Amino acid sequence: MKALIVYESMFGNTKALAQAVAEGLDEVFEVSLVEVSEMPPADGVDLLVVGAPTHAFGLSRPSTRQDASRQGPVSTGAVAVGLREYLDCASTLSGVRAAAFDTKINKPFVPGSAARTAVRQLRRLGCRVLVPAQSFRVDGTTGPLLDGELPRARRWAQSLSALILSERHPV
Repeated sequence: MKALIVYESMFGNTKALAQAVAEGLDEVFEVSLVEVSEMPPADGVDLLVVGAPTHAFGLSRPSTRQDASRQGPVSTGAVAVGLREYLDCASTLSGVRAAAFDTKINKPFVPGSAARTAVRQLRRLGCRVLVPAQSFRVDGTTGPLLDGELPRARRWAQSLSALILSERHPV
């Protein structure tokens, strides 16, 4: 089975989580991990996982990525294209299993979620979203990730694999 992980990362935190998700999936899937600016096609995948930082209560926009780039050095390609644009350009993904995660600042009661916005777009594209949107916490705008978030991302990905395997081989 094939899994595609598409991520948007400004300061490297979401990229690190995407790598942990890839590690969690690689026992079951042939995993492709691709930065969103490469605009990878999702044709022929059994699982599409998308990840992005939360900006202004949802997925980033060109203006929010510009604002973020003023707060510290950012990853190459991070300002040009985000997950919002990737999903806006995607063709119908009818029946493709999908999941979404995001990074959020570690403050209580911060509204909004890039992953929840992505889940809505994935459903509009015809994806079958397997689990609710998952958020991982960062300390401040630029990070780092809080302790324990990378292992939690691996476990989350392993639970996705287990869910898909149980669909294929019901008990």
